[in-house]
Amino acid sequence: MSDVATAPTPVAGDTAIPAEELTRLTDDIVSALKTVYDPEIPVDIYELGLVYRIDIADSRDVTIDMTLTAPGCPVAGEMPEWVVNAVGAIPGVGKVDVNMVFDPPWDQSRMSDEARVALDMW
Repeated sequence: MSDVATAPTPVAGDTAIPAEELTRLTDDIVSALKTVYDPEIPVDIYELGLVYRIDIADSRDVTIDMTLTAPGCPVAGEMPEWVVNAVGAIPGVGKVDVNMVFDPPWDQSRMSDEARVALDMW
């Protein structure tokens, strides 16, 4: 399970989406994000702490702010599309946009306990 301090909080604000549906969408989005891996690191992008923000609009469109472990990551051009494909496959999700952000820069403190165990970084 993700460390609460590193997990992004889905943003919905004053939403017309019923709470039960918003919870289901959020859980499904997080599950989809956990299927996307940086090929050089055997941990998914969610547990690595690369996902900074998940915004679910009333239209069910999803905007995700994420980063990379390093700006020069070899899959920088491909990873956003992997995220769009994974999240876009969820029933009920509309358009998916991924914003690559580098502020704040990623560091190892953003990783969940699960990621630390997988990478033997205790």
